Amino acid sequence: MSAGNTALVLMLGYLAVALVVGLLAGRGRSKLSLSEYAVAERGLGLVVMWFLMGGTIFSAFAFLGGPGWAFSRGAAAFYIVGYVALGMIPWYIIGPRLARLGKERGYLTMGDFVRDHYRSKTLVIVMGLVAVAAFIQYLTLQLTGVAYVFNVMTQGTVPLWAGALIAYGIVIVYVVTGGVRAAAWSDVIQGALMLIVAWVIGLWVVDYLHGSPGEMFRAIDAERPGFLAIGETGSTMGAVEFTTILLVSGIGFLMWPHLFTKSFSTTERRIKQVVISYPLFALFLIPVLFIGFAAVTQVSEADVGNPDQILPYLVSNVLPMGAFAFGLIGAGALAAAMSSADAITHGASVTFTRDVVRPLRPAISERAQVWTMRGAVIGVGAVAYYLAIVGVESLVGLLAGAYGAIVQFAPAVYGALFWRRASAAGAIAGLAVGIAINFYYQLWAEANPLDIHEGILGLIANLVVFVVVSLLVPARQRSPEESAV
Repeated sequence: MSAGNTALVLMLGYLAVALVVGLLAGRGRSKLSLSEYAVAERGLGLVVMWFLMGGTIFSAFAFLGGPGWAFSRGAAAFYIVGYVALGMIPWYIIGPRLARLGKERGYLTMGDFVRDHYRSKTLVIVMGLVAVAAFIQYLTLQLTGVAYVFNVMTQGTVPLWAGALIAYGIVIVYVVTGGVRAAAWSDVIQGALMLIVAWVIGLWVVDYLHGSPGEMFRAIDAERPGFLAIGETGSTMGAVEFTTILLVSGIGFLMWPHLFTKSFSTTERRIKQVVISYPLFALFLIPVLFIGFAAVTQVSEADVGNPDQILPYLVSNVLPMGAFAFGLIGAGALAAAMSSADAITHGASVTFTRDVVRPLRPAISERAQVWTMRGAVIGVGAVAYYLAIVGVESLVGLLAGAYGAIVQFAPAVYGALFWRRASAAGAIAGLAVGIAINFYYQLWAEANPLDIHEGILGLIANLVVFVVVSLLVPARQRSPEESAV
């Protein structure tokens, strides 16, 4: 059997396991309540939470986009490690508080929390729509990665459209039937597989091509001076650009609704435990970046074409791979993409239902909400699938662009938690200005001032407008019970 056919068999076998685990995890539970489907009755344990939160980062972005950036952008790729380590720190402070409030007041989403503080249906709907749009962008990243993996690892046997459809079809089935619990337990299996594959392959590639990490970096520095530095001659990214892309990712990390709402899926103690142990995922990303660095002096960018395909290219054209190892790498890459795709899909469907549909239809029943969430899984996935197949920008570019929009939630969220003067008018005005500036510089402007990430430009303007308008238009008077938020 050829390597491509072996890879296909192993990847399909992995997909079958992922499907069975997801179905068994959610079997019968999703029928019990809306709370079970959305937040697993607030009872997810430490190990499951660790893999669920980590799987969102260790995605197609990390497994394919990370090596791609290391190969094409050099030291700029280290921002990935930085924001994984830093992004969870605020959760240690706000997570336990949100968990307590969520249990007391029945919060399931970020929109529930925001609506309870600001008493503004408009703000919740706007945030919900922005979140769903960003989710689609993030999900497109995963499906693009899945399509790459299937096509390259099967040596062209499976076309791009079919690979994305097969893998995401599996995700849809177990998320629709089992909700967040199905996604969480699937992520445990997927997370273990992708971490093992990442470390084995990453270290082996370096050893095979260079002998050691030290020799690898010395060879890169000799051939491409400045490539391993930030803001120097020969580097691919300036200091300001690097700092602001790290900043927008670190601040925006917990503003993703599917991560924010995990505060409502577990206990205060477990949140702190997850935060303390979470930086280990940054260590797991290092050998993934090594894959891209190892190829810098060995492969021409012209031969690869798209840097995001450097891992499949090495496996197919450079490394002496047996058929089984070939397929195992394909399964690991699929696991990375799917571990994010399921959480993103579930988060998008819950956000759409609770933060867009429910404010417009306050009388909607719990049963109808669950079925709306299931329908949204299919709808959001269909849009992302179309975008992935028609062609989009690089995987890292997709993620950085999505963060530019999602980080605009920060003033409204932190204002609700820590500033009594925060008003709905201020939050709406700041969000509108921040989103507009972000997308102007992302889509139309030729260059950003001083190389500042467009999301940070938007966030600065957002914060200024939020504070000024909140001071000019006071918040609605709140009762002592409401003020506890």
